[in-house]
Amino acid sequence: MIEKHFLLEEADPATFFGAGNANLRLLRALRPKLRIIGRDNVLKVMGAEEDMAEFEETFTALQRHCARFNQLSEEEVVEITRHGDRNTGEDRNTIVYSTSGKPIAPRSENQRKLVEAYFKNDMLFAVGPAGSGKTYVAIALAVKALKNKEIKKIILSRPAVEAGEKLGFLPGDMKDKIDPYLQPLYDALQEMLPPAKLQEYMDQQVIQIAPLAFMRGRTLNDAVVILDEAQNTTSAQIKMFLTRMGWNTKMIITGDRTQIDLPPTQRSGLVEAQRILHNVPGIAFVEMTKKDIVRHKLVSRIVEAYDADARNKAEKEPGAAATAPASPANEATTQPLK
Repeated sequence: MIEKHFLLEEADPATFFGAGNANLRLLRALRPKLRIIGRDNVLKVMGAEEDMAEFEETFTALQRHCARFNQLSEEEVVEITRHGDRNTGEDRNTIVYSTSGKPIAPRSENQRKLVEAYFKNDMLFAVGPAGSGKTYVAIALAVKALKNKEIKKIILSRPAVEAGEKLGFLPGDMKDKIDPYLQPLYDALQEMLPPAKLQEYMDQQVIQIAPLAFMRGRTLNDAVVILDEAQNTTSAQIKMFLTRMGWNTKMIITGDRTQIDLPPTQRSGLVEAQRILHNVPGIAFVEMTKKDIVRHKLVSRIVEAYDADARNKAEKEPGAAATAPASPANEATTQPLK
């Protein structure tokens, strides 16, 4: 009789054990020669050595399946325990799976270009209208890298320009003040990671979400770092952010040139970065368009209406184009990958 402890490092314990520990009870029934005790994120197993070796293979397959698909049904427990995990083939289009087990994959040609550019470059700019999926796809790529243990952390950041430098007047501590500006990033993560696992990652600083100002002075190694709403950075801010890049790190910068909230006299750091860095090897630029919008069908119509209004103003008032730039043409352009 031997005893071994199996740690649930990759899979969410609540998902692995099942509702009301249904999966754990089923696992005990399928392995009657073993005594299996589950507590927190640990399985304590006692039994004969030959039975333990077989269980170890089963546990590894169950945990891998649970981590990959964010779910583990009783039927899957039976199938994997008896026959192993037959669903090991990689779908080339799928980035990760949602908490409901649905595949998250590129849904447009330019989203596919974004994914391709990510794997071929260490720094990537994804620029386009609201709803084109640029931030969502970027976070999915980061979660995939974390699950595959290619990196040690995910760092997500946004400029809190909407606060007008008046965060001190808002109630609560710093987290309470900045969370509303970071909520879109939380929303995406909550679709891709079970609640307990996401909270664990946040508590352990494996996933960090912070305003852009908090990046100063840091060197970011072994990470995927995403800067969202980059159109609202100044030239100094985006330079500061880009130079935080360390070893084994990828950076994804997303933004929409038509939604700049900076004062009219201040040039967007995103626009400056595109002008200065467009020929630098290892940096890719992917332009998203209205065709990539995957929100409600009305969003595309709203974007088109505002773009048309901006064009009309630009024709009547030559200076208006500088403050309300139109989105790129329908035909997307991708900077040649280096």
